[in-house]
Amino acid sequence: MIVPAEVVSYDPRWPLWFAEISTALEPYFGELPHVIEHVGSTAVPGLAAKPIIDLDIVVPSAALVPAAIERLVAAGYRHEGDAGIPGREAFALPPGAAHYHHLYVVVEGNKAHRDHVLLRDHLRTNAVDRERYATRKRELAHLLTTDRTAYVAGKGELVEELIARADGSRGAGGPGRTGAEAR
Repeated sequence: MIVPAEVVSYDPRWPLWFAEISTALEPYFGELPHVIEHVGSTAVPGLAAKPIIDLDIVVPSAALVPAAIERLVAAGYRHEGDAGIPGREAFALPPGAAHYHHLYVVVEGNKAHRDHVLLRDHLRTNAVDRERYATRKRELAHLLTTDRTAYVAGKGELVEELIARADGSRGAGGPGRTGAEAR
């Protein structure tokens, strides 16, 4: 499958693609406690993005991470370690995947999980920052075909700013984990 290398306008099919992917994963998890969350730019209505669905499989404790990895390997995914981000286990797509996606296993509330949720929820509720982020991604989109690392690095400072802003604005009842919504 070819890795998407463009930033496109929001596509209302993205939540449907997330639902298809998560539905296909559920049988592998049985009684293992988990929630599958749609994170990343495709989880933010109205946000321009690469057409890549990001999913977090969230388990309640680090002790369950090996079992989650084992189940994803059984589903045809290839475990790639943390891919440079501690607290997040990354996976390569299985053969024949219907939709291009990034799949991670995270522990509920760890930094990797918190960052994904904070950024997603902040961008869902803050139109100004959503547009700032879309503008930055469009400015850097030309790098997707030549230097994906530079594309990611070019967004890094803004992403960190947005996560810090979101984390600082969290209060009781503020944006947070939306596991029920993600299913």
